[in-house]
Amino acid sequence: MTDHVSVPGDEPARAEEEPAPAIGRRNTFTVRLENFEGPFDLLLGLISKHKLDVTEVALSVVTDEFIAYIRAKGPEWDLDQTTEFLLVASTLLDLKAARLLPQGEVEDEEDLALLEARDLLFARLLQYRAYKQVGGLLAERMTREARRFPRAVGLEDRFAKLLPEVLIGLGVDDFARLAARAMRPRPEPVVSLTHIHAPRVSVREQGAILVERLRRIRSTTFRALVADSPNVVTTIARFLALLELFREGAVTFEQAEALAELTVRWAGSDEGAVTVSDEFDEQDGGGEQDGGGQEPGDEQAEPDSTGDST
Repeated sequence: MTDHVSVPGDEPARAEEEPAPAIGRRNTFTVRLENFEGPFDLLLGLISKHKLDVTEVALSVVTDEFIAYIRAKGPEWDLDQTTEFLLVASTLLDLKAARLLPQGEVEDEEDLALLEARDLLFARLLQYRAYKQVGGLLAERMTREARRFPRAVGLEDRFAKLLPEVLIGLGVDDFARLAARAMRPRPEPVVSLTHIHAPRVSVREQGAILVERLRRIRSTTFRALVADSPNVVTTIARFLALLELFREGAVTFEQAEALAELTVRWAGSDEGAVTVSDEFDEQDGGGEQDGGGQEPGDEQAEPDSTGDST
């Protein structure tokens, strides 16, 4: 396991291939092998990226070099760096042992457990690399933020005098009234039904308005006739009234093309009453509409003639 194998034609992996994390650039332990030379944490990164086979790394040589490195530092050796080396070295050792296991069919439960352990070791290797990257990022941010200093002085007197004095203008009685109003039971909300039934608009009344306007101006557009409509229902009633007037021959329509402006021209007499009858008024208004807006004549004549015949 201690022998390392070099592929002919391949150059040894150097530290220049990938920069070491920021956390490991402080007087770190450097590994010197035939197929690799550089920081120890870079060795772990190359193995995790499959750029270097773990079976080609002589871990015994690496361990001996690190022990010599620690002894050379004497009493100033770094405990954090030592524990970091132990973690990485143990991970590489377990990973190398798992890679050297036979790769045939797995029937023994112990072999299967070893393969699962290998996967767990590789996952731990990736997790360690992530911790190293995050640690380097945090170290860089701490270095950058260390250059900033907060303002520790108090507020200047000229600005402190500008702050208004907090004055509460409410007494005990005022707070009592506020509490009573807040605790007073609110009336139950009532749902209004006024929006359900639209206001009733008489087609006959709107027809009388249109007759008066058309006799005065003779010709206009439908848009102008409904410009003062208070709602959509009134507009519809005026449109139905125009249709009734057209059926009676009192108005004519002109339209240059489909969906163009509709021109309405007066074609009836200038005197006399023009009756606009509509079935909707008769159904909705009943006798009230008949008695209020109808010319006396036709419907009263039928009972008279019936009475004469009887």
